[in-house]
Amino acid sequence: MKIRRLEIEHTYDFDLYAVVSSVKEYKLAWALNKLLDLRLIKQKDLCYELLGKGHLLISNYLYATEYSQVRLLRNKALGTANLKKPFLLPDIKEYDYVLQITGGLQQLYPQELIQKILRTPLVEYVCKIDPRTLKFKENLIF
Repeated sequence: MKIRRLEIEHTYDFDLYAVVSSVKEYKLAWALNKLLDLRLIKQKDLCYELLGKGHLLISNYLYATEYSQVRLLRNKALGTANLKKPFLLPDIKEYDYVLQITGGLQQLYPQELIQKILRTPLVEYVCKIDPRTLKFKENLIF
């Protein structure tokens, strides 16, 4: 009997920024709202069930319009995750937050956006990441 495999290729049509900040997510969302003229609103936490290992609860803020979407995600799981790697994206565990931008707001120049975000003293470091290079990039598909 022949074995067939189903291979699904996702499109990663969003910009991804990794952020280092020691503040709580609501305070970072507030600062980004002021800086970028957004309205990031707390959504239900994302829950990832890991087979036989437990689950990850990820803090989730969203700003959505007809043409674009901005999502602020905490990289480290909420609460006490008894996992070896309690991160949304374990490949970039040194970053505290992930900013995912889809649609019209992607037209912003990455360097300008990074410089704008760095204007707040709440953010220590920001960099743009190519999501296709991440091992756990499927965690960013909603």
